Amino acid sequence: MSAPVSTAQPDAVRRKVEAWLAEDDPAEAIALTARPEWPVGPLLTVAGTAVRVVPCPTPIAARAALHDRAEGERLVLLTELTDSELGDGLLAHLSRQTVRKIDPWDLVRQLFGGVSALDPTLVRLGRWVANALTDFAPPTGWPPPPGVLLTRDHALRSLAAELLDLPPAELDDSGLVQWSTHAHRQLRFTTVPDAVAEGITDYLTSTAGPAATPIMASVRAGHGVDAIPLGLLAGLLWANGSETAVEVAAAIGRTRMEPRFGGLRLSPTQAQALHQAAEAWIYRTVDSGPHGQAEAMRMLRQAEAIAAEIGTTDLLGSSAVLPTGFGYRLRAFADAVRLAVPTSGSALPAAVARAQSALAAVEAHRAADTRRVETARMAVRLLRWLHTVDGPAPATLQDAVHRQVRQDGWVDRARLDIFAGDPDLPVAEAYRLLHEAVDARRSRHDQQFATLLARETAANAEPGALLLVEDVLDRVVQPILDHGRRVLLLILDGMGVAAATELAESVTSSGAWVELTPAGGPRTGVLAALPTVTEVSRCSLLSGRITTGGQRAELTAFAKRWPTGRLLHKKAIRAAAGTALDPEVLAALDDRATPVVAAVINTIDDALDRGDPGSTVWGRDTVTAVGDLLASAADRMVVLVSDHGHVVDRGPESVVLPSAGSENRWRTGSGPAGAGEIAVSGGRVALGGGSVVLPWREEVRYGPRKAGYHGGAAPAEAVIPLLVLTTNDDQAVPGWAGGPVASPDWWREPLPEVVAAPSDSASPARNRHRSPVEPQVESLFDLDPAPAPAAAAPAPHPTLPDLVPALLASPRYAERRNPRTPLADERVAALLGILLAGGDRATLDTLAARAGVPAHRITGTITALRRLLQVEGYPVITVDPDGRTVHLNRALLVEQFELEP
Repeated sequence: MSAPVSTAQPDAVRRKVEAWLAEDDPAEAIALTARPEWPVGPLLTVAGTAVRVVPCPTPIAARAALHDRAEGERLVLLTELTDSELGDGLLAHLSRQTVRKIDPWDLVRQLFGGVSALDPTLVRLGRWVANALTDFAPPTGWPPPPGVLLTRDHALRSLAAELLDLPPAELDDSGLVQWSTHAHRQLRFTTVPDAVAEGITDYLTSTAGPAATPIMASVRAGHGVDAIPLGLLAGLLWANGSETAVEVAAAIGRTRMEPRFGGLRLSPTQAQALHQAAEAWIYRTVDSGPHGQAEAMRMLRQAEAIAAEIGTTDLLGSSAVLPTGFGYRLRAFADAVRLAVPTSGSALPAAVARAQSALAAVEAHRAADTRRVETARMAVRLLRWLHTVDGPAPATLQDAVHRQVRQDGWVDRARLDIFAGDPDLPVAEAYRLLHEAVDARRSRHDQQFATLLARETAANAEPGALLLVEDVLDRVVQPILDHGRRVLLLILDGMGVAAATELAESVTSSGAWVELTPAGGPRTGVLAALPTVTEVSRCSLLSGRITTGGQRAELTAFAKRWPTGRLLHKKAIRAAAGTALDPEVLAALDDRATPVVAAVINTIDDALDRGDPGSTVWGRDTVTAVGDLLASAADRMVVLVSDHGHVVDRGPESVVLPSAGSENRWRTGSGPAGAGEIAVSGGRVALGGGSVVLPWREEVRYGPRKAGYHGGAAPAEAVIPLLVLTTNDDQAVPGWAGGPVASPDWWREPLPEVVAAPSDSASPARNRHRSPVEPQVESLFDLDPAPAPAAAAPAPHPTLPDLVPALLASPRYAERRNPRTPLADERVAALLGILLAGGDRATLDTLAARAGVPAHRITGTITALRRLLQVEGYPVITVDPDGRTVHLNRALLVEQFELEP
């Protein structure tokens, strides 16, 4: 008797029978070398033929099986007997008169469409491959290879795809990570023999990369559905920690995580590959939509749960995707803010730079809370403002108004976010310290403003260049009408400068509306009537003189001035279901015989009573009437103004002072002004007999608590924003032009000094291409326009990088200049200088402000610069997908224009 042989596998027997029947062999039985045992039912149906499998340990058993064979039935005899042991009498009834062996590779050839040859490297892998290809073959067989040779890759890829229930094209690291999220698809792989599992893992590692090893190990250990969470942690536990304590904690975590990989000790290469694949899955899934975001968050939470189980929560701070990591980064940012807040000893500017770096880490976190990130950005802006020199007190009330419009209103906008705070107490404490420092400076400014307000109100002098609320119709609206343009006047009750900065950004962000300013200079503001309440200031605005009254008085005054105009209050704007605006409003806007349509929008003022004006972002989404009216404004110029601003409730910081009346932010002048108050009297004080006491400190109130207040002398209440918008020619109205970037320098990212444009001697060949200086036009204000700020034109600088003059003097640059619409060399030099000084990047706002380009023209200017410098399709200048940040490829600039580095 021969040596013991293996048990025949049912699939192998079936495949052998299929091949036997295909031979048209008339024999009634086939004998196969195998142990005489059969684990399943004896009857098979193969190609429509009934086949009985009979274990035959002895010749007598074989003879009995042949004797008992039913009519039309074929037999498979499983035996360890040799031909001689069976004898010629039995062999005569068998296929080929011999006991045939089950050659697994013959079956493999058959299963792959009868290929004629096998890849030797496939055969050398061992018998496990042939057995697996036989045992796990799909009912329709394996896909035939493209040629006559069955290659190792084709066979193993087909086997892996079948065992993992994955298309062959998805057998890469991303496909395996996605596969790990489906528990039911992993079950088959967990039941295969160890040799098959190890062989498939080795193959996947060779094709999909080192991430395959830990993924498949986690599946075999019963933790496959946690492959992504484990991968997210792997990047933290296998990182190169510079601190001993961190490395010790990571080593402990690695040991505790090994059982989840079946005892496999991951190499750093495997761990980092798994980490990268897991993070890539998170990014793809988050970007796929709400369902994907929920699924990604589930994986992130599971990773944090595992971290807690293995005691490595403290390491999550370095993660760029785990939610806890965002919290750690935000706390690190708060520590940097705390150190950067100026104290009596004053913090170093380097501390602000560290806070800026910490903010970048917060912004880079993929699980960042957008609201909390925006608050952190505001904190850095306030730090930069605190580290600017606080100049001397304004000399005139107009100077104080302009400081509120151009500087302090932006501070107020950021300060509101800081005041709203953060739910994490350590972060909240840092914001509290920052808010106190900002408040200290702002209080000085508020007192300076109130002092000037009281002095000039008492003087009853002519306003000169200062624009008063009662003069807006005469000095802003009427000149536009005189030039033949119709006007849409939007009066946003209660809108201060801070809210106006948000609304202006929202309205102009799409490019459909262009903001105009006097002579193309910085924004100006309007001084409200006193006290700064609606019945005084709005009625004075619409009447053209200091007066008081409600809606009836406003309608009467407006109709007297423009009999064919239309003034709309809240009820007149509202429409029936399904219509954003009343049809009569739409008709008035479209009517050329209606020179002025004015609309009072109460959204912000209403929020002071029963909303949350401090944390609301005032834009077209929150003040919907503005968006609706602008969409229907036809070709009208839009003047957007308010009647007064507001201050928000300070909660426990509020100071409630006694008053004989019930007004929140003003009282009659019967008693002397106390701390935080100022007495104001004069012709512009419409209540209290011309004499009132107004608080200038924002914390002070007299009446009942609300969400916000107005009536006082703080510039946040008394300075009215003014925005003039057009949809077409920004030079259509004399005295107005496209304005520069409105935000102050500290609002944008800090950059080193910008280099100067080349002097005449630096580039004599380019002088003829310079654009002529545009003449100043007559102001619509009937007053001397305020000078433009330094940011409105390129400032002189002592040196220029050698790269820029070399570019301007290069022959290729001269060839690419468009002679019909050239981009001035001074502008090219300024823009490139800004980018070079900023590490080859800058935002559009920064480029516009520092290069002296009007805000609405910067996008077109950058497009022209890109075309100028793009040689043979290679982009020297690129813009981020967010449309805000511009990048310079310095190396490509040098190469394309053949410049000396």
